[in-house]
Amino acid sequence: MDVGILMPFASDGWDGITDGQVYEEELGLALLAEELGFDVAWAAEHHFFGYSFCPDNTELLAYLAGATSRIDVGTAAVIMPWNDPLRVAERVALLDNVSKGRLRFGVGRGLSRREYAPFRGVEMDESRGRFDEGTAMVIDALKSGFIEGDGPYFPQPRTEIRPRPERSFDDRLYAVASSDDSVEAAARFAGRMTMFADRAWEHRMPSINTYRQRFQELHGRAAPPLMTADFCLCMSDSAEAKEKAHRYMGTYLGSLLEHYEVMGDHFAVTEGYDAYAKAAEVLRRVGESGFLEMFMKATAWGTPDEILATLEARRDLIGPFEYTTAFRYGGIPNEEARASMQLFGSEVLPVIKSWDQAEQGASAAERRTN
Repeated sequence: MDVGILMPFASDGWDGITDGQVYEEELGLALLAEELGFDVAWAAEHHFFGYSFCPDNTELLAYLAGATSRIDVGTAAVIMPWNDPLRVAERVALLDNVSKGRLRFGVGRGLSRREYAPFRGVEMDESRGRFDEGTAMVIDALKSGFIEGDGPYFPQPRTEIRPRPERSFDDRLYAVASSDDSVEAAARFAGRMTMFADRAWEHRMPSINTYRQRFQELHGRAAPPLMTADFCLCMSDSAEAKEKAHRYMGTYLGSLLEHYEVMGDHFAVTEGYDAYAKAAEVLRRVGESGFLEMFMKATAWGTPDEILATLEARRDLIGPFEYTTAFRYGGIPNEEARASMQLFGSEVLPVIKSWDQAEQGASAAERRTN
């Protein structure tokens, strides 16, 4: 199994922390990830708020690629409606060249209207059109070395990308998918579907099966294993892990609810967000405590044995998958995040990395030679 860490770059939950400390702690975990044998470090793109702030994850990952020698780096994700496809294609080609093929390219379309608002001229109800148009342009550019487009959002005369893309991204493209149309887009663009562990995996199976079916129909081959993104706390004592996971995940979810206004009614009047409007109705019924219970049942935390049991059950249900998890969230002190990650690295990581290696396809090293 391919295993990575997710870097949210958040300050919500840490009293008095500076933005510089946020980056020092998160990047410290990324360097530790290489030492422990993780496969990839993922950076989100978020703007303006303490929930998460990494305004240019390709720039951040260029630093990290230079500070490491083995671990892959990944965008989780570049939010395409906020970015000019020409600039995305240039940055991705540049980063892949200087990292010598260690880049994995993930895309998404964004969910927070608080983040959309400052981007002048970019309306949230245009997100689906902007995502589809811009993503197609970048994918084509990374294959051909030229970018062009005649769509309504990003008209672009044919232009060569320099440095030229030198390696295939066919097995290194990821797409965040929660709604039905994002699942369809992930299949259409042949991206590896990425899902966050925020609800029961049994409830995600219809979307997973749709993705696999559409991928096969569109590309004539089986879909790659999806990537699941978790929030982890790994401790040797089960009772302590439960108490602290409840505390830190509760703080994180409070920040998430504020940032995305998840229980609000604005999704119902925003084009392309029907699925989130329905989810908001459910969350209003169960409340914040019910949401936390759902979240904690879906994600992997606890003792090493408990985490392994959770992931084995997920594997039995959805089949082979890539796995990435955040160790720093919800105000967890840096020393606890590092201890959690080190215990995971010594007792969980070697076991899950041995799972399903044949089914996972080409290794990261093999991908870089394509």
